[in-house]
This record gives sequence, structure tokens and C-alpha cells, in this order.
Amino acid sequence: MTSHQAGFRTVSPSMFLTIGRAVALPFRRVSVLTALVLFLLLVVAAVATLSLGRLGIPLADLTGAVTGGAEGSHAFVLERLRGPRLVVAMGTGAALGLSGALFQSVTRNPLGSPDVIGLASGAGAGAAITALMFPDTVPVALGALLGAVLAMVLVYVSTGTGFRNPARLVIAGIGVAAIGTAVTQYVVYAMERDRAAVLTAYVNGSLSARSWDDATTIWLVLLIVAPLTALIARRLDIGEMGDDIAGALGSEPRNTKTIAIVLAIVLSAGAVGVAGPIAFISLTAPQIAKRITRVSGPHLLLSALTGALLLVIADLCAQQLPLFENLPVGIYTMAIGGVYLGWLLAREWRRGVL
Repeated sequence: MTSHQAGFRTVSPSMFLTIGRAVALPFRRVSVLTALVLFLLLVVAAVATLSLGRLGIPLADLTGAVTGGAEGSHAFVLERLRGPRLVVAMGTGAALGLSGALFQSVTRNPLGSPDVIGLASGAGAGAAITALMFPDTVPVALGALLGAVLAMVLVYVSTGTGFRNPARLVIAGIGVAAIGTAVTQYVVYAMERDRAAVLTAYVNGSLSARSWDDATTIWLVLLIVAPLTALIARRLDIGEMGDDIAGALGSEPRNTKTIAIVLAIVLSAGAVGVAGPIAFISLTAPQIAKRITRVSGPHLLLSALTGALLLVIADLCAQQLPLFENLPVGIYTMAIGGVYLGWLLAREWRRGVL
């Protein structure tokens, strides 16, 4: 009986980069090359973000400005206007991409992401309630974070098994997401027009007026969580072969799933806290990374780089496209997600799956 007939998924050979005795990071040559290409594209997108437009820093002056020689309007653009926004976009995109990779790895579902389990909707509801009831006393970002945490508590309790059962997690998350969306829409409808417009921009995800404090927050979350994901990377790689084989190899699949989902939630909550509930990055980034390399595995680093690249490009469009000026960046990521879902549905239909 073949592994396919038995219901197991085959995993392509990989090598492991060993760090000390506790960490063994799975990697493949194609993944390393892909990571280099994604990093270079991210640098190009970052340069474009800082240099394009009426207030952009000319390429001839950009290197000097970044290395500490910015003065006058260049200093304002780099230190106040676009610099923090760019760093927040990279960190938020990386956090969302990594979060999605963890979630899709444990659920083994290409449509799985923290968005599905109600985190983004809970954050939107928390932001909406805060803006309506405590407009001058509680920051909207704090309300969004509390809403995300409350949504995850509801999901945890309603599954009956915590985060151990991915199927129950998704079903409970869909219900919580529906409740959160309903609360948000009600608050937007009930609020005054000007305040509702500001809230709508936030609940769609926005990088406008980001500060270095926001950048510090999201990169601190990444600095804490990324090493923890490295600790379970090998277990996730083994888990691609199925729970039975993973358990036989001593990877403790149930505990691994719980840890991975908790880390994914922390990453998503950090992203929501600084940029609002930006949709679809956590859904699309891991799938793009996987389809580029065409090999199995969680692709944690590649998903983080892809997420950062997608969000920086989306924010570049939000800043530079004249026909859609001042649209929240979340609108552009929704467009990216819509294109991806349309392509995925068409592909599955052609294969006869749907």
C-alpha cells in the first residue's frame, strides 16, 4: 500500500540547520534561494515606498538619509511620515504571514488562517465598542487588542477542547467572526458620520499615522515569538506526514498544534494592535510561499517574507495610486485575497474537486 493510499502526505527531503541542541530548522536549497529573492523584492518595495511621490526622497539622497544624514523635509519624511509606516508594514506583514503559516500547518487547510477563527472580527468589534463608548478615554488600538483576546477566549471555551481540535476551532471561529462583524456593523451604523468614517478606516486595517512606538511594538512581538516558532519548526515539518507518523516519531502532535495556534494568535493580536484587522495576508502569504517553492512544509520564514512584501506593496498602492487616494491598506489586501480565492476556486473546479 502506498503512502497516498494510506492517506498519508509525503514530505520532500529536507536538511536541518542545527542551532545548539534544542533547535533544528528544516530548510531546502530552493527555500533559501526563494528567501533571497523575496528579501531583494522587499528591499525594492521599501526603496519605492520612501522615494516615490511628491514627498519622496530622491534615490541619490536616500542612502545618506537612511544612514543618518537626513535633514529638512527628507528628515520629516523618513522619521515621521513614511519611515515608521514602512517599518510597521514590514513587521505587521511578517507577523501575519508567519501566523498564517502556523495555522495552516496545524489545520492542513489552505483556507485556514487566524481571520477564519474570528480574531480579526473580534478586534474590529473591540475597536468599534471602544470608539462608541469610550471615545476619549481608551485608545482604539487597545480596544481592538482586547476584542481580539475576548474572541479567542470565546473560541477556546466553545470548542470544548481548547485549541487542540482544528476542525472545532474553525467552526467555533466562524461563529465568533459572525458575531464580531455584526457588532462592528451596528456600531458603525449608530455612530456619527465623521467618527464612523474614521472607525471604518481602522476596522479595515490602516497604516496611516503610524509611529515608531507602533514599530517597536510589532517588532518586539516578532522578536519574542519567532524564536519560539523555530523551536517547533521541526515538529511542524514532521507533522506534514500526519498525526500517526508524527506521534510515532515523538513530535507530540497535539501539544505542537496547541503551541502553534497560541503563537499564531499572539502574532495576529500584535498585528491587530498596531494596524487594525488587516485581512487576507495571513491567508495568502503561506500559500504563495508554498506554491513558489512547490515543496511541502510550513515555510515559516518564506511566509513571513511574503507577508511583509505583500503588505508593503499594498501600502505603496494605498499611498501612490491617485484614483484611490487615502483608501485603508486593508482594502488593497482584500483585493489581493479576492484574486487569490478566485484563482483557487477556479483551479479546484478545473481539477474536479468542486
